Amino acid sequence: MRPFSYERATDAAGAAKAAAEHPNAKFIAGGTNLLDLMKLEIEHPAHLIDIGRLPLAAIEDTADGGLRIGAMVTNSRLAADERVRARYPVLVQAIVAGGSGQLRNKATTGGNLLQRTRCAYFYDTTKPCNKRLPGSGCSALEGLNRNSAILGASQACIATHPSDMAVALSILDAQVEVVSDNSRTIPLEDLHRLPGDTPHIETSLSAGELITAVVLPPPPSGGQVYRKVRDRASYAAGLASVAVAGGRMAFGAVAHKPWRAHLAEAVLAGGGSPSEAIAAELAPARSNGRNQFKIDLLHRLVPVAVETARSQGRGA
Repeated sequence: MRPFSYERATDAAGAAKAAAEHPNAKFIAGGTNLLDLMKLEIEHPAHLIDIGRLPLAAIEDTADGGLRIGAMVTNSRLAADERVRARYPVLVQAIVAGGSGQLRNKATTGGNLLQRTRCAYFYDTTKPCNKRLPGSGCSALEGLNRNSAILGASQACIATHPSDMAVALSILDAQVEVVSDNSRTIPLEDLHRLPGDTPHIETSLSAGELITAVVLPPPPSGGQVYRKVRDRASYAAGLASVAVAGGRMAFGAVAHKPWRAHLAEAVLAGGGSPSEAIAAELAPARSNGRNQFKIDLLHRLVPVAVETARSQGRGA
């Protein structure tokens, strides 16, 4: 056990201040990801700031017909909220697809967005990993890379982002509220970074910044669908997923971040078919040998999801 200090935050601003003042500080809420990483000697926080009792667990209507979701709202409560189920079914479907009931009962909205990759080499401290130890190399490039990225990857990292919820939030044009010395709002699409040469820098958050809420605009018109494929129905990471809503599309489990499919959206908006749309989006996709099937899988998964959403939008 590595030693660390601990404090329980009493307000969001105080938590952000404490994180900025303590080198290598980490926030802890549900702990479903961080505690595992600490036990495996992957995360080594010197100071833990417990935000579990902060008043950030409300789901509130906004004046324009959207919702403001507190960062401490659990995944289970969010998926069960009647307003979310009525207005944003794609978000409910993504959350339910994302983990077991036990995990959803503890996992929080803010924590879900910031969970780290499930790449096997990231979890294996005997193998090089640029996310875990910058400059050490990427074992997945020549290793077991069946679950690795096909879009936006680099020679430094081909890991994927594990969140299903974030994929749905991407097509809902969610905004992320952050508190620090200078509080700000970040588009969800800009929260996560592609790996480039610095895969260990995973988000656009600065030291000491704390997510306090996610804000959803009014829901888009038309049907909403989330489809996910994995090796088995539970306790298995996703191989690929797609979220569709209101002419918008995003993919999960295929990139270092939730992948908003802007090229595909443009093709659909111009009257192209779903098959033409996915072909355009996947034109720059690259496999690493064992994950070629992900490209083929999306070619089949996306048209079905688009047509299902369209049928729902027509009331079929």
